[in-house]
Amino acid sequence: MNERDYPLSGLLVVDFSQFLAGPSAGLRLADLGARVIKIERPGGGDLCRQLYISNLELDGESTLFHSINRNKESYAADLKNPEDVATIRKLIGRADVMIQNFRPGVIDKFGLGYSALKSDHPRLIYGSVTGYGPTGPWRDLPGQDLLAQALSGLTYLSGNRDQPPMPVGIAVADILAGAHLVQGILACLVRRSINGCGGSVEVSLLESILDFQFEVLTTHLNDGEQLPQRGIVNSAHAYLAAPYGIYGTKDGYIALAMGSVVRLGELLECQELARFIDPKSWFIERDTIKQIIAEHLLTRTTRDWLDRLQVADYWSSDVMNWAKLRAQEGYQVLNFEQQIKRPGGGSFWTTRCPIRIDGQMLKHEKGSPKVGEHNAQIQKEVACHD
Repeated sequence: MNERDYPLSGLLVVDFSQFLAGPSAGLRLADLGARVIKIERPGGGDLCRQLYISNLELDGESTLFHSINRNKESYAADLKNPEDVATIRKLIGRADVMIQNFRPGVIDKFGLGYSALKSDHPRLIYGSVTGYGPTGPWRDLPGQDLLAQALSGLTYLSGNRDQPPMPVGIAVADILAGAHLVQGILACLVRRSINGCGGSVEVSLLESILDFQFEVLTTHLNDGEQLPQRGIVNSAHAYLAAPYGIYGTKDGYIALAMGSVVRLGELLECQELARFIDPKSWFIERDTIKQIIAEHLLTRTTRDWLDRLQVADYWSSDVMNWAKLRAQEGYQVLNFEQQIKRPGGGSFWTTRCPIRIDGQMLKHEKGSPKVGEHNAQIQKEVACHD
């Protein structure tokens, strides 16, 4: 796809955010064609440059940083330096979108809060990410993914009943908050195209992870506020009946989604399931049913079971690790991996944007920037617009 054909081509985003939630929003806007300029501290830059999720690094920095900051530019500025702030304000004057994830009130100390900018920049769309919202007793707590998961109730939905609270093994609150920020920014861009006005978009890790649970929270709010009860056997969803779960087989694992327990028994030749005729029993007696299924599935291989289930359109799947997944044609035809080039000639592999526009995949070869890599270029642009 030609650069000018990207839907956000020509849009300028000034991004003060660090770590994951805000930068992931900036990444998605960049994937869609926006020019994203990271504002970083001179020297160390974004703290995520040294935040490792494994021992793997690239050019002396975390692969986590490189994965979420590709296709961006970097401008190093000291927000305690009035001259640097003056340059930043000029840059913001040219921008369409600004993103920041300082703790509530911190960015106001630098004169860069929304209330300080909106009168001079009425078309600016100002995006903010916090941990727990801009007000209330939790506003100053650390906005960190695991802590947000822990507060949200999410950890009581995974695992079996006899297991402790289980966090999701990925920074789901950060990623969802970034996605929600992009949704709000795009909505304000549409509104601005209609009435010319910018606006403020606010998201938080906690609100995003609560929204993630909207189905089960709605059930809780309307069933007498009963707490979720995880299953004892092969629990995969606290609110769904048998057979929903992942089960061991003779040589691996198989996932079973929603479906008739009686029909499952017929397909598996498991006569013990024939007595569960009433669909209500599939939830009331789900642990008993799941125990029967679990023991029966151990007698054959995953492929043997799938050959019976999938031909009958019974919702089931193999359970793959990344190595097995990447070897599958179904994954390969997605062309979901891309090689990114780094300043100085290095390269690394990562995933592409999951969105297609007009049937085209959105790919960019440009890697993450060095701290302050684009200072001279950006200062020249700002000077030209004085």
